[in-house]
Amino acid sequence: MKNYHNKKEVRNLLAECMWPDDERIENEYLKYCEDNDRDLFGMLINDNLVGLMGILHLSEEVKEIKHIAIKGNFRRQGIGRAMIMEYIRLNTSSELTAETDREAVGFYEQMGFEITSLGEKYPGVERFRCILNTIE
Repeated sequence: MKNYHNKKEVRNLLAECMWPDDERIENEYLKYCEDNDRDLFGMLINDNLVGLMGILHLSEEVKEIKHIAIKGNFRRQGIGRAMIMEYIRLNTSSELTAETDREAVGFYEQMGFEITSLGEKYPGVERFRCILNTIE
């Protein structure tokens, strides 16, 4: 995705899973473009970008899903699940982690991630650590 032709589409999807602040979105996008410890993957359907997943390489064994977003009219069709499963299939890390809010924790739980509450990390917002052992 670092070389994807429509950078505006990538930024728009990043905005779907971040606080919608233009400067913050641009900074995250640039981190994916410039940082070798980050990868950005997309899902295309009929040449349209419909899903995006950002990965941070914490170590050789542990990777973190930093961002995952699906275009509104494509949600609840298994695209997020497919992106994660494809990433696991193609990579050798032994653990995949994510941090999320109450709204998305069920998604990770259904995929088999172990869920731990991090408590109220921000005022009025409970956050969760999600961990999946990717080696059976």
